[in-house]
Amino acid sequence: MGQQEKVATSLAGTVSEEISASLTAVDAELARRYPGDPGTRQPVHTVYVPGDVFEPGTLRSWGDQALAALDEHAPDAASFAAVLGIPEELAGPVHDRVRAKLEREPVEDLRIDFEDGYGPRPDAEEDEAAARAARLVSEAYAHGTAAPYMGIRMKCMEAGVRDRGVRTTDVFLTGLMEAGGLPEGLVLTLPKVTYPEQVTAFVRLLEAFEKAHGLDAGRLGFEIQIETSQSILAADGTAAVARMIDAAQGRATGLHYGTFDYSACVGVSAAYQASDHPAADHAKAVMQVAAAGTGVRVSDGSTNVLPVGPTDRVHEAWRLHYGLTRRALARAYYQGWDMHPGHLPTRYAAVYAFYREGLEPAAARLAAYVAKAGGDVMDEPATAKALSGYLLRGIDCGALDTAEVARLTGLTRADLDAFASPRRGDLTVTAP
Repeated sequence: MGQQEKVATSLAGTVSEEISASLTAVDAELARRYPGDPGTRQPVHTVYVPGDVFEPGTLRSWGDQALAALDEHAPDAASFAAVLGIPEELAGPVHDRVRAKLEREPVEDLRIDFEDGYGPRPDAEEDEAAARAARLVSEAYAHGTAAPYMGIRMKCMEAGVRDRGVRTTDVFLTGLMEAGGLPEGLVLTLPKVTYPEQVTAFVRLLEAFEKAHGLDAGRLGFEIQIETSQSILAADGTAAVARMIDAAQGRATGLHYGTFDYSACVGVSAAYQASDHPAADHAKAVMQVAAAGTGVRVSDGSTNVLPVGPTDRVHEAWRLHYGLTRRALARAYYQGWDMHPGHLPTRYAAVYAFYREGLEPAAARLAAYVAKAGGDVMDEPATAKALSGYLLRGIDCGALDTAEVARLTGLTRADLDAFASPRRGDLTVTAP
């Protein structure tokens, strides 16, 4: 041991107290606006089905159609990997996990659509469809056949359809309450938001419903669908999407990019409307920055190129969808929208390849961080958080197994949750 250093200070103790007092309001504001990720499962996709098309067997039908597409157009691991360019060492694990997923849980998030996918209908017809949707969703949860997340996309808050959107929301939610209550996986999607005031109006609607049924304040959350240029850049030059998150008063759970409405809004020709267009990249980058730290998740949009027809056309559509999904994952958009059962094989193939190819490097880096072993990369707590989040997302979607992650990292699921959560407090790492 060397000579013990003399510690001297120049400032009175009251200086620190005064500084802390001056920042009390800022501390509270940071905690309110930026609570961090909620630590819950985020689905890898959202599937939407028109309100008049959704049936009790819809989820199973999507899985069966996806499996049939695999059997017809890529019947084994080698052929599926060859179509998508999946490395040989991942071909078997990815193919097997994709098939298992389609058999067990083909859809992670379902939205019964009463907006563009449903269109204008007579009021009595939409009333009945909304009530039917509530009954079917309640029955699916009661029978254990529901997707982890389910809900509706109502019509927006624009003047021409506002009353209809409010009524459909009321009919659907009332039907759920009369059938036994709101399911834990309930999700509502508010489309075509242009002004923060429209978000505020929807909050008022949900508040009124909660009061009418004696629900806890804030029980109902919702996603905001970003489909207009005004939701990205307001007339005064500010990022309107950030103000929309604030207007939601803690109820916003996601920002979902609407590929085709947004592209059309900014004048992109139909042939070039895609989730990798520069206009789409700009919008999603603004969404991502606005949502960072707020606990609001960002979702990519969809492709309208459907994998149907002869095998060569299916393969072409599969390669497109796989590439767009991998591109989104690399940009930290961990969720997207799927339009057709034929998109499910490539959704899960892209997601599973993404997590399985990175499993061992991520696990090694996290284990080295925990052991303070160094290595060829010097990681910080923020990177440990990102590594844990990566592994947790892989586990949640079925790409990775808890046991193999524990074997490679020496960490339990609880340890990973603690690293990934910004509200973990003091971290204690335990053996698996």
